[in-house]
Amino acid sequence: MLLFLKISVMARYLDPKSDLTFKRIFGEHPALLINFLNAVMPFESDRHIVDIEYLPAEQVPENPGKKNSIVDVKCKDNYKRQFIIEMQMDWDEVFMNRIVFNAGKAYVRQLKRREAYHLLQPVYTLAILNDTFDHKTEQFYHHYQIVNRANTDEIIPGLEFVLIELEKFSAETMMDRKLAVLWLRFLKEVDENMAALPPELQENEYIRMAAELCEESAFTPEELAAYDKYWDIIRTEIAARESARKKGEAIGAKKEQEKAVINGVKAGYSIEVMRTITGLTAGQITEILKRHGLL
Repeated sequence: MLLFLKISVMARYLDPKSDLTFKRIFGEHPALLINFLNAVMPFESDRHIVDIEYLPAEQVPENPGKKNSIVDVKCKDNYKRQFIIEMQMDWDEVFMNRIVFNAGKAYVRQLKRREAYHLLQPVYTLAILNDTFDHKTEQFYHHYQIVNRANTDEIIPGLEFVLIELEKFSAETMMDRKLAVLWLRFLKEVDENMAALPPELQENEYIRMAAELCEESAFTPEELAAYDKYWDIIRTEIAARESARKKGEAIGAKKEQEKAVINGVKAGYSIEVMRTITGLTAGQITEILKRHGLL
């Protein structure tokens, strides 16, 4: 007698943070984007989004060295509020300037020539960072508004920014916002190493649909090749940033050594003493002193 076994093939997921998957989930499925924004944005209960209209996405300004690490989706809701949703793979020093510039430009472009200012509606930026930018705090959710510093209850409406650091995200700190936790877990945890969606994510119909859109079987060979290329580029960008950082640190350390040698010799220390203090060789110390006319 022949026995036939039914083999269940586990889905292999692609990372939802990539250009390909992020735009497919949030740029092509308005119900998912609405659910996501209502979950993570600091809206009043009576101002939740019920409908959206996609707008052309822009990446401003173009940065040839970093352009691949930014993925964005732009939309307008039923209150005419605009949203710039951005997935940022790699933090850099111009990040804040760029998101303010993007939001400011979107705010200004709402008005056609001769239209009155009262027609302006708020612009929200939601930036999800697969990195850490604020090392002074454990907080991962940052909400910025234009406020009166003497009375923070006084707010100038127009521009608001929500920055979420995925690396620091902890579900325990958002227990009162269960849906936000599920979405952020989805973005942080789902990748090529996950064969099956955790039950708590699987139970939510929106998260489940988003995960299905990330299944490797849903993409063509050409799309999968582009996906692999995207991550190669991201790794190259991150490596270049780390290399530049280490080079800068090395230059700074060298300048500090030179300063220590100059100050030590001026204080009357011998080259032997300076070797002990700085860790430099006698030849290196002599070269520094000659370069500064001290020998």
